[in-house]
Amino acid sequence: MANDVLNTGASESQIPAPPKKPGRRPGRPSGAHGDQARAQLLDLALELFARQGIGETTLGAIAREAGVTPAMVHYYFKTRDQLLDMLIDERFVPLRAELARVFNDPHSEPVETLRAFVETLVTTVEKYPWFAALWVREMISEGGLLRQRMVERFGDAHRDRGIERIAGWQKEGKLNAALEPSLVFASLFGLTVFPLATVRWRGEGDRALSAEQLARHVVALLMNGIQP
Repeated sequence: MANDVLNTGASESQIPAPPKKPGRRPGRPSGAHGDQARAQLLDLALELFARQGIGETTLGAIAREAGVTPAMVHYYFKTRDQLLDMLIDERFVPLRAELARVFNDPHSEPVETLRAFVETLVTTVEKYPWFAALWVREMISEGGLLRQRMVERFGDAHRDRGIERIAGWQKEGKLNAALEPSLVFASLFGLTVFPLATVRWRGEGDRALSAEQLARHVVALLMNGIQP
């Protein structure tokens, strides 16, 4: 997967936390039942994982956040590892496939492909508010449990194919030969997700950045550097 990036050793103090939502009254999440209740518990788990980390989030904490009994959470998820595997299968695998989709066309050009990747990444972050903070906390931070689990289950095949594609473009003279292929995706994620994860970097009011502006900036910086 493209977001299986190198560990940058981000510290806990650098990791932005999404705003905590008001507590919920006891009962099923929003009165939901069955599959709906299960889906809402998965959503709450993602919010807590992004806010405080997977290692610090117990099934009991998820139950408190949802305003339900621990027994109800255990009914759907026997262990936290089982919950994490369900999140990977139902939430992260589809996202990974969507991010990788732009590389499926063997005839695509690098500029258009990388621009499409950045735009898809921006759209993903805006659609799923938990994504940016969770990526910073669990994919690039030392000891991130999500990255460990993803590598255990899927290996690095997606990342390796992406690196090979970058190297192939370089051999064809379509990309700067001085680029390190293994760092291109790390650069794209860092340039895109960090500004989105930290709202204050995006500015307010007239200075606020749109998703389109951010995507254009990232591609321009990657493709042309700071040269006029």
